[in-house]
Order: sequence, then structure tokens, then C-alpha cells
Amino acid sequence: MSASQLYQQDKKEMRQYYCDALIAEAENNDKIVVIDVDTSISMGTVPFHHAFPERSINCGIMEANAVGIAAGLSATGFIPFFQAFGIFASRRAYDQVFLSCAYQDQNVKIIGADAGVTAAVNGGTHMPFEDIGLMRNIPHMTVIEPADGAMIPQAVRHMAQTWGNFYMRFGRKKMTQIYGPDVEFTIGRANVLRKGSDVAIIACGIMVYEALRAAWALGAEGIDTAVIDMHTIKPIDQNAVIDAAKRCGAVVTAENHNIVNGLGSAVSEVLSEHSPVPMERVGVMDEFGEVGSQEYLMEHFGLTAEKICRKAKRAIRRRQG
Repeated sequence: MSASQLYQQDKKEMRQYYCDALIAEAENNDKIVVIDVDTSISMGTVPFHHAFPERSINCGIMEANAVGIAAGLSATGFIPFFQAFGIFASRRAYDQVFLSCAYQDQNVKIIGADAGVTAAVNGGTHMPFEDIGLMRNIPHMTVIEPADGAMIPQAVRHMAQTWGNFYMRFGRKKMTQIYGPDVEFTIGRANVLRKGSDVAIIACGIMVYEALRAAWALGAEGIDTAVIDMHTIKPIDQNAVIDAAKRCGAVVTAENHNIVNGLGSAVSEVLSEHSPVPMERVGVMDEFGEVGSQEYLMEHFGLTAEKICRKAKRAIRRRQG
């Protein structure tokens, strides 16, 4: 059985998981409010607006203002969830996120959808390849990228119940189902999906499935491959990274993001300080996005299992050499 046979596309969209999780938390916590910027249909939050109209705010297409309002609501005791396309939730409102939310030690939850190439036909202007880097640069910001929808309810629950500023990115539409409904999800603790001794692939988001596909292909060639879902990029699970380096002696990172200041950079920081081993990165190689289907874009930018396999073999050769 191949990875494609074992893991199937989910029947439910990521934005549906997100809204359902928000409603579930809001039913038990009257401090949760939702802030949209004319994106309630795109972000899937219309059911929340119907369920809690008194706790739903639409600011219009004014993302920076929306973040400022979120910070103000937080200062008065509310728990605001602000969601928008990833580029608008990060780049466009960055100064407000930094100063109004983080610098003021507020309690704002920011959701960036259409992560990386999942923006697809919306094109380069709507394709966030740098949002992880921007957000992980903000002191005390927690950065999350779930691998599938099953992780979202626990992520939303943790965000709602934990003080602090959070950024979570994901694709809006359907993703490959990696986990069952009882998945264990702990912020800052990676999920080891496969154990291995020759090379470790550390991935996040849609690249977790590509990492699993790569592991199956490498296994057919006799390469024992570990796969780690690093769903929390900040704070990164240093112990998981160090353990993978010691067990395998070679590491590959895979991310739907620019290789600059993303998951690969975070992992390399840990390795260089604690356990230096040969490392290769799979991700967008310092480029802008463009228009196309997600499948085309993944191939175009090298976000594939095949690319991971080539990088894994290169890391192993470097270790041996």
C-alpha cells in the first residue's frame, strides 16, 4: 500500500473545521469574538455570524484597523479571533500586530488562510510565502501550521484558553487527511509520524503529506526515513529536532513557504547550536508567487515528494562523505 492509498483527501474543508471549532469554543466562552474584513464567506465564518451576531464584527476591507480593534477588545477582556487571507493578516497589518498586539502583551488570535501555494489562482499578490518568517520575528508570538483539519479544533481550543498572541496558517479548502479525530496535539511538541534511522524529514502543513509520500518512496529503496510533523514552528520542538539529528545524522525540512526565515531556518538554528548534521531544505527558493493550480505550483516550486527524496539522498551522501 502506498501513501496515496493510505491517506485520502478530507471531505471537509479546513475553513469548515475552523468555524465549527470557533462555535464550539464560543458556546462555552462568552468572551470569544470574531473579526472579519469582508471575508466571512471566503474564511467560512458565516455560521459563526449566524450563531453569535452580537459577537461578530465586520470591519470591511481594513485589515490594519481590524487588528487594532482586536487589540482593543483584548484590552477590555475579550478573546478576539481575526481571520483573513494570509498576506493580509500578516504583511498588510504587520505593524499593528507587532505594536498593538505583541508589544502591548495582548491576547489576539490571528488566522491566515490560503497559505503559500494554496492561494493558487489568486496568484502572487495573494500568495504568502513569508508570513511564517514575519510572525516568528515577533517576540512571544506562537506560530502554528496544522497538517490537516483534525488538528484545528485542538489548536483553536488551545488558543482560546491560553493567553497570548497566536498566528495560525492553513489552506482554506480540502486537504489530505493525515490524522484521525482523536489526534494528540500539543503546542510546541512535534508529532513523530514515522521513526527512522537514515534520514529525518521535518515538515509542516501540506508538506507533511509530501514527506510521508517521500518516506514511502525512500523506504522502497531501503532508506529508513523518519517523518516529523512540526506543526508548531514557534516555539519549535527543539528536543524533537535534536533527537532526529542524533538518530539519523541527516535532516531535510519541507515547507510551503520561503526557505528564508521559515521552518527550515528554525530547524537549522536548533541544529547549528545543539547538534550540527547535514541538512537540506525543500521550500520556495526565495521567489515570488504566481498564478496556477495548486498542483502546478507545487511542481513549479519543487514542493513535492520527489524533490524531498532528492534532497534526502543528498543529505545522506553529505553525511557519508
